[in-house]
Amino acid sequence: MAKGFKGMPGMGGGGMNNLLQQAQRMQQAAERAQEEIKHSTFEATAGGGVVKVIVGGDHEIKSLEIDRSAVDPEDVEMLQDMIIAACNEAQRKLEEFSSAKMGQVTGGMKMPF
Repeated sequence: MAKGFKGMPGMGGGGMNNLLQQAQRMQQAAERAQEEIKHSTFEATAGGGVVKVIVGGDHEIKSLEIDRSAVDPEDVEMLQDMIIAACNEAQRKLEEFSSAKMGQVTGGMKMPF
């Protein structure tokens, strides 16, 4: 500390240490939450279950299943729409889960991690 500087009123050495420890605990909790998110999977279906997608917490598509009944050479666009819908829904579930997990860590405060 600078010579003659006594610190901020009400911010004794113990207060600053407590603040730093709290920040470290929050960072560790955030890292644990990020690991949990990363290792989670999110499933979504479309077309009454004829298209099923599983997305990992790393945003990668892990699995895509298409029931034979969904394959109509005369209506490829419908199959494309179902795949997109299932992928988007799985991504939405991932984002909801991530927001909830990180919200538990930060108490709802937006953080850059």
